[in-house]
Amino acid sequence: MTTNNVFKIEDFNLWYGSTQALYQVGMEIPRNEITAVIGPSGCGKSTLLKTLNRMIETVPSVRTSGTIEYNNQDIFSKKQLVEELRTHVGMVFQKPNPFPKSIYENVVYGPKIHGIKKKKILDDIVEKSLRGAAIWDEVKDRLSQNAYGLSGGQQQRICIARCLAVEPDVILMDEPTSALDPISTLKIEELIKELKKDYTIIIVTHNMQQAARISDKTAFMLNGELVEFSDTNTLFSNPSDKRTEDYISGRFG
Repeated sequence: MTTNNVFKIEDFNLWYGSTQALYQVGMEIPRNEITAVIGPSGCGKSTLLKTLNRMIETVPSVRTSGTIEYNNQDIFSKKQLVEELRTHVGMVFQKPNPFPKSIYENVVYGPKIHGIKKKKILDDIVEKSLRGAAIWDEVKDRLSQNAYGLSGGQQQRICIARCLAVEPDVILMDEPTSALDPISTLKIEELIKELKKDYTIIIVTHNMQQAARISDKTAFMLNGELVEFSDTNTLFSNPSDKRTEDYISGRFG
């Protein structure tokens, strides 16, 4: 695997109990690019995303076969500490989910768990993370206020700042704008494009236009299978599989 790929997924299958949710998925996810995963509801895209930092294991009765390597290391190996994996591979969810704490405490939550106690260091992390999430200027005078007092779009950027605070390598985003209005959506999309300079972004989205606007590569999933994975422009303008063409032209989904 070239160093340019962060994840290498091979022959990957996943079952919830006796129900198979992913079938023989194989793809390589490039570093410092935005990879979008599209497909109709229930096609397995969120399942795949949550497997990449092993969050899927919080669901009982999950079984897997095949391999997923992160930076050439098998994520399911006995040597792989899950906490460490989740520090490197952060997650931003569909609905903004700030903690019921101050903006400041939301951002320093991860660094504090990792043992950082010095206020000066924490202050620097807060400013850097909030700047990274393009929200510093909006909240710098209200860091002690509860994050619940912010708008939905601001809350989502606080959640992105909280993710950035532990200096991840990869950011997984599960429909990060589906609960937001169009203006907030645009801000988050601009932010995602900015973040790829420093991070690898994998985003699950229902919104094909969003995938077309912001991603470098797109994966199309259907019924738990990876149907097609290629450069976004190619996938949308010249798909190689009829099922992809039918989906992006709106014949189903």
